[in-house]
Amino acid sequence: MLVTGKEILQDAHKNNYAVGAFNVNNMEIVQAIIEAAEETNSPVILQASQGGLKYAGVEYIAELGKLAARNAKVPVAVHLDHGTDFDQVMLCIRHGFTSVMIDGSRFDLEKNIEVTKKVIEVAHAVGVSVEAELGKIGGTEDDITVDEREATFTDPEEAKRFVDETNVDYLAIAVGTAHGPYKGEPKIDFDRIKAIKEITNIPLVLHGSSGVPADSIKEAVSLGINKINIDTDLRIAFSNAVKEFIKENPENIDPRKILGPAKEAMKEAIIEKMQLFGSAGRA
Repeated sequence: MLVTGKEILQDAHKNNYAVGAFNVNNMEIVQAIIEAAEETNSPVILQASQGGLKYAGVEYIAELGKLAARNAKVPVAVHLDHGTDFDQVMLCIRHGFTSVMIDGSRFDLEKNIEVTKKVIEVAHAVGVSVEAELGKIGGTEDDITVDEREATFTDPEEAKRFVDETNVDYLAIAVGTAHGPYKGEPKIDFDRIKAIKEITNIPLVLHGSSGVPADSIKEAVSLGINKINIDTDLRIAFSNAVKEFIKENPENIDPRKILGPAKEAMKEAIIEKMQLFGSAGRA
């Protein structure tokens, strides 16, 4: 069933678990996510990054997501990840996204609040949930790159002011994770997660979660993380399965047979994440 992000994440916030938000680019990825969600009875978020929108187009992503959600036996939200500006966010809302992110983290606090409030005023009026970001998460998310020296952790007091003034539905925070593959093990500031959760009392979002050790994920969830973004781990599962199939079947030219094992590999990876996050059985 197609629902808003707030509907999904308020329950996660209330009952102390996290929901996976998985990046989608094509039909096989969408199918893998939905099949995993139904097998584990888990709510789930299908999200499109800037790269996904450029690759498939807003219309294709929106229709794939909405069709999958309407036919699913579990709650599904269709989410814009790292929306860059007001016009793009409005375009996604117009095409039926039920959740959007406006990423004003590149601005100072005052400007971030201003930009976020403008989006929320419109989105909430038409029943769409909004995510924002405070602090700068390092690494690369498609076309958005934040140098390690520019990455800054989220300040709890600023987070409280931001939430109070914008009425944002859920907040992405910078606590030590990074977009893309890690060079070493990430060092997450768990005390910061706890402090931000206590002072804001809203669902919190962890970006750059692929490759983070399971114990660290469990700890972050226990302290108040309710939405966890996953992309790189799915890319790895997908590409490894395709490479293996082609290696074993070099003469095969059927895209369906090449992509089938990739879909299954992604589904297995997604099921593991849903069980780790605590969303399995929560639909």
